Amino acid sequence: MSKWVTVWGNATSIADRRPETYAKDITLRYPVTCAFGGNAIRLHFSNFCGTEAITLSKVSVAQAVSDREINLKDAALVTFGGSESVTIAAGQEIFSDEIPFRVKPQSKISVSVYLKDYTLMRSAVVITGPLSRGFFSVGDCVFSSVLPLKFTRTTQTFYFLTGIDLLTDDNNRSVILYGDSITAQSWADYLAIKCMSDPYNRTAVIRRAASGTRVLREYDCITYESYGLKGENRFTREISTVSGADTVIIQQGINDIIHPVGTDINPFRPMSDLPTLDELENGIIYYVEEAKRKGLKVLLGTLLPIYGWRTYAPFREEMKNGFNAWLKSYKGADGCIDFDKALRSEENPCAFKDGFDSGDHLHPSEEAYKKMADVAFEYIKN
Repeated sequence: MSKWVTVWGNATSIADRRPETYAKDITLRYPVTCAFGGNAIRLHFSNFCGTEAITLSKVSVAQAVSDREINLKDAALVTFGGSESVTIAAGQEIFSDEIPFRVKPQSKISVSVYLKDYTLMRSAVVITGPLSRGFFSVGDCVFSSVLPLKFTRTTQTFYFLTGIDLLTDDNNRSVILYGDSITAQSWADYLAIKCMSDPYNRTAVIRRAASGTRVLREYDCITYESYGLKGENRFTREISTVSGADTVIIQQGINDIIHPVGTDINPFRPMSDLPTLDELENGIIYYVEEAKRKGLKVLLGTLLPIYGWRTYAPFREEMKNGFNAWLKSYKGADGCIDFDKALRSEENPCAFKDGFDSGDHLHPSEEAYKKMADVAFEYIKN
C-alpha cells in the first residue's frame, strides 16, 4: 500500500457566532466509516475560518466499537512533529504525523480531540446524514473507552477535523461532492453507503459542502457569516486538500438566486447581490477550470425545484431554469447529472415530486436524497 487517499472529509466553514463561542475542557469524538482499508493514517485539521490560534491538546484514533465506544487495545496517540499537542494559527491548516494504524475496509474508526484551554469554536461545518454524527464530552476523554453518558451530547457540528487520509492500495480513489446545504445534508452519506454496498468498493465520498454558501457572494455581517465563504475563497483550497481524488461533482447556485430580497426587507440581503445568468455561469466556469488544473473529472449537477420556498418568485424560477439549461449544455465539464429531472413533479415541474419535499420546498426529503445518490452513483460507480 503506497498511496494516500482521503477516506473521509468535510468542508471548513464558519460556525454560527454565539455568546458561547468558546469551549474549554471538552473532548470531541467523531466516528467515521472508512470506505476501504489501509496501513497508516494521517489527520487533516483546519482553523481556516478562525480569527485566533487554537490548540489541540491531545488527539487519538481508535477502532470504534459503537458510536460512543472505542477499542483501547489498538488506540493510537496522534502526534504533530512528534508532539502530543499542536497549535494552529488563524487561517491555517495542518496535517498530523503519519501514524501506523491498521484499518479494515468498511470498518468504523473514531477520532477523539481534547481541547484543554479556552478554544474559539469557529472553524466548523454542520452536516447531517446516517453516517454523520459526532459527540462532545466534558473533560479529557481521548483515551476513555466509553464516553460518559451523563456528560456527553451528540452534535452535527464537526469542528476542526476536515479530513482523514489512509495509506492504501493504488486502486482506491476519492470523489468530491462540492456544494451548499443540499450536499451538506444526507445524499452524500447515501452515496457513500451505495458505494460501500459493493464488497470490492474502491471509492470514498468526500463532502466539501457548507449550508448557505453561494458561488459569487459571502456575507460580511455576524448575522449571516455562518453562511460561509464564496466560491473563489473556498473551492480551490477544498479540492486541493483531498488526496487521491479523481472526480468532483458540483451542485451549487440556488442560494445566489434565492437569497437577495432587497434592503427594505432585510438590510443584509440587497437585490444587488442577485447575479446575472452570465455571472453565475462564469462562476461555474471558474470552478471547472480550477478542477481541471488539478486533474479532476468534473460533473455538474442541476439545481432542484424551489416552488413554494418563502422567496419564490417567477423571475427566480426563470433564472434557475436558464441556469439548469446552460449546465446541461456546457461542454467544458465532463457531464451533467440532472438532479432536477430526477426529483421534480411531472404535473408541476417547478415543484418536488410527491414525497420528495422535506416540507420547506427547498431541501429534499430523505427519500429524495436517496434518489440523488442513486442517480449520481451511475456516474461514478467503479
